[in-house]
Order: sequence, then structure tokens, then C-alpha cells
Amino acid sequence: MSILLNILIATFIVSLISFIGVITLAIKDKFLNKILLYLVALSAGVLIGGAFLHLIPEAIGKLKGDSMFILIILGFVIFFVIEKVLHWQHCHEKNCKVHTFAYMNLVGDFFHNFLDGLIIAGSFLLSIPLGISTTIAIAIHEIPQEIGDFGVLIYGGLSKRKALTLNFLTALTAVLGGLIGYFISSLSPLFLSIIPAIAAGGFIYIAASDLIPELREDSTNHSILHFIIFLLGILLMWYLKSLGIS
Repeated sequence: MSILLNILIATFIVSLISFIGVITLAIKDKFLNKILLYLVALSAGVLIGGAFLHLIPEAIGKLKGDSMFILIILGFVIFFVIEKVLHWQHCHEKNCKVHTFAYMNLVGDFFHNFLDGLIIAGSFLLSIPLGISTTIAIAIHEIPQEIGDFGVLIYGGLSKRKALTLNFLTALTAVLGGLIGYFISSLSPLFLSIIPAIAAGGFIYIAASDLIPELREDSTNHSILHFIIFLLGILLMWYLKSLGIS
């Protein structure tokens, strides 16, 4: 199977996760919030594990001196800027100001998913195992995000069909990012050297800035379980590494 086909399949699978948001219509809000926190905990652990156990070790082998650390910081800053400029945020409560935010959320997701596609492409081009582990990390993170995004669109006044359609079309930009990443690599080998470090910075930012704070603010007696699930996310990425999926 060609690398390009692997990239297309991986990015399309990640895009399909956008449809998971429809389950919010059949679940009570109280139960949904509990599920989301468990998913957020798993997602945070997977992203941290993916960054430190898979992407950064790969970057160490490609970059010299302080270049790796500078690019990790750059990745962190890029995701910070995207979140602030495009108002990309996680919102799961009905009282959020989502009527004006709904379409901005789609714009933010457009760029976020596009970057996911670039990251997946760069990972597969370095090695198939790294591509698989990176795709798994991104996919697990996308589950709670897509549930939240779908809720935002519904609360913002969109019909269920329109919300699903727009969310999926936005998610497909991951495929576009994968294609562009694949062809950029053929023009500039430097792309394959810098993408793991930048992706690691982005993973760390999402986990530390968006996900872990939600767990920290949780005052229920499930906090210990959330922490255990967070650790399981890290262990999952370690286990994949031990299998050679790195």
C-alpha cells in the first residue's frame, strides 16, 4: 500500500469521527458531561504520550542543537495563536454564547483539521508505525472535540442535518492537509524534519491548555478516576511504542 494511500485513509477515518457528535442528541446532558470528562482525560493522556514518547524521539533523530526545542515551542505558539485569533474553544454548556460563535467554530476547526492532516502526512512519510500512532492520538482527541463541536452548532441554531454536514465538510480538510503535506515533502525534505517537533508542541498545548484544565476544575468524586484514565492514555501510547508502532 502506497504512503499516499495510507495518508488518505488515515485522514478520512479521522474526518469520519465528526459524525460521532450525533450521539449527543440521544444522551442526557448530565450523562454526556460525565462521558466527556472521561474522554477528555483519555485524550489528554494520549496527546501527552504521543508528544513525548513518539514525536519528540523522532524529532531528536532528525534535528540538531536547539532546533528541536525551538520548533516544539513554535508548535505550541501556533496552536495558541489559532485558538486565540479564531476563538477556537471547547464549550459543552447550554448557556455559552454560541449563536455568533457557531460559524467561527467551523472556521477554527477548518484550520485545526488541516493541521491534523499535515501532521498525519508528515508522520507517515517518516515511517508507517509513526503515522499509525500519530493517527491514533489525533483520532482519540477528536472524539470529545467533535461531540462538543456538534453541540455548539446545534445550540447555535443550526439544524441537525446542517450541523452534521458542515461539521463533516470541515473535518475533510484533514484530507486536504494530508495531500498538501505529502506533496510538500517531495518539494522540501525539510518538512519531514520539522513536522514531528511542531506537532509535539501542538499536542502539548492542546493537552495542557484545553484538556487538563477541564479535569482540574472538576469538583466531583470522579477526579481520581479521571486521573487514572489520563495515565491509561499515556500507557496506551507507551504500549504502542513497545509494539514498534512509533
